[in-house]
Amino acid sequence: MSTDRRQELAAGLGAVRSRIAAACEAAGRPADDVRLVVVTKYFPASDVRILADLGVTDVGENRHQEAEAKAAECADLDLRWHFVGGLQSNKAAAVARYADVVESVDRPGLLPRLARGAADRGATLDVLLQVSLDPPGSDHRAGADPADLLDLADATTEHPELRLAGLMAVAPLGEDPASAFARLGAVRSEFLARHHPAQVLSAGMSSDLEQAIAAGATHVRVGTAVLGTRPRVK
Repeated sequence: MSTDRRQELAAGLGAVRSRIAAACEAAGRPADDVRLVVVTKYFPASDVRILADLGVTDVGENRHQEAEAKAAECADLDLRWHFVGGLQSNKAAAVARYADVVESVDRPGLLPRLARGAADRGATLDVLLQVSLDPPGSDHRAGADPADLLDLADATTEHPELRLAGLMAVAPLGEDPASAFARLGAVRSEFLARHHPAQVLSAGMSSDLEQAIAAGATHVRVGTAVLGTRPRVK
């Protein structure tokens, strides 16, 4: 283990934890109200091991092939793996065989495949529905249209292998995150009126975690602010 790398990660992690605590205080929430998911996309399994040693319990990945390999390499660690990237239908079952949480469910067609993978693993898979915060008519990055969210939620509950845990969202590029997350709060209120137990709200990243926490996020997904600039992919 590189001592220099451990120091880098410890410093990044400490700074992010301080930001989370300050944002929680500003929002009148306990500091332990928000869970940190460290997104390790493009970083090696050795970094995941250092992070686990520093107390990180939740790790996020965007790409199936990398996530599958990293989860296998770190199988001896007590970690909760979050799949946070766009999910291809033909990879959904495979993702459900190692992920503990899939945060990017945005269409009904994924559900039976996720359920099959969870059944193969013999575990219940936590599912977050990704809701789009993009304005109508824009080129959506990802996520279900808010108008379709309740139907998607109802469809999720039809699969006993899946547990509807809550919502995930990404603030649109070029928009004030506070404004986007305010819209998310309204969508969530309607969602919780029908699915009250699904209290997880995964929102906020390195650049906007404070605004997300102010809007009620229970989980923030942070990569660069903890790990540094992502290495170039070869």
